[in-house]
Amino acid sequence: MNNLRLRYPLGPFISSINRALIEHVDKVRPEIVILDKPMFFTPQTIQRIKDQGAKVVIYMQDNPFGPRNDGGWQQFYRIYPMADLLCAIREADVKRYRAQSLPYIQTMFSYEPSVHFPPEPAWGDKDREYDISYIGHPHEQRPAFLLQLAEQYGLPISISGNGWDNVLNDSQKKKYLRNGFLKGAAYRQTIWRSKVNLSFVTQLNEDDIAHKSIEIAASGGFLLALRTPGHQACFEEDKEAAFFSTIDECAEKARYYLEHPIEREEIARRGHARAIQNQYSNDAQLTRIMKYFA
Repeated sequence: MNNLRLRYPLGPFISSINRALIEHVDKVRPEIVILDKPMFFTPQTIQRIKDQGAKVVIYMQDNPFGPRNDGGWQQFYRIYPMADLLCAIREADVKRYRAQSLPYIQTMFSYEPSVHFPPEPAWGDKDREYDISYIGHPHEQRPAFLLQLAEQYGLPISISGNGWDNVLNDSQKKKYLRNGFLKGAAYRQTIWRSKVNLSFVTQLNEDDIAHKSIEIAASGGFLLALRTPGHQACFEEDKEAAFFSTIDECAEKARYYLEHPIEREEIARRGHARAIQNQYSNDAQLTRIMKYFA
């Protein structure tokens, strides 16, 4: 039923959500209403908010326009042109909104400081039980890539996340699957307990960077990510993070950094400092939105 609601946002469920938002806005009378992934709100609701004098901001981390075609975006397609401000996370978003002459600011995937922070300074490899870790969904070519790293390159791979029960056989699950879906402290601590944290981008979402890459760096983890212009803009290669373009390069770098813990620790430390100094946090993104209306 929940999947049907997401894919076809219509009916009493949608009416109740819209009514609740309107009642809250009528009561509170905010100056700005920020809608995070607004899949269920109707044009009538957005217009009612605007008629109250509030500015409507749409913050969307997913990509309703990408080729992945998840479904469920019917209401979003109707309301996003009505927003007073759109937050463009991808370069594809920037081009799309600019072409439609819509108001936008460029934001980014960001981390939550209360959740994503490094361990105590004494933390080290003695506390890390996973050599090479991937936390996330089995999107696109990730299952084949990770299995190849493990079975052809002989690397010690640990996997955590939703959906892997459907793509790994029983033997593979026993060898590689460590946890299901992780969030909050469990997610952060699994980053801490991993010597090398792998990160990819979802190409069918037109992503430039992975949200996970920012969270890994903010949590003080060593980041080994797919080489993209977005990742290279966020972190200096081999100084603040390591990147790969092929599976051969990924295997080579993973092996190298497992064998060079001091260098790995320094890169993780500088990557964390970059995330702080360049303001990759949720608070910094919110400040950008507030300044737009100042």
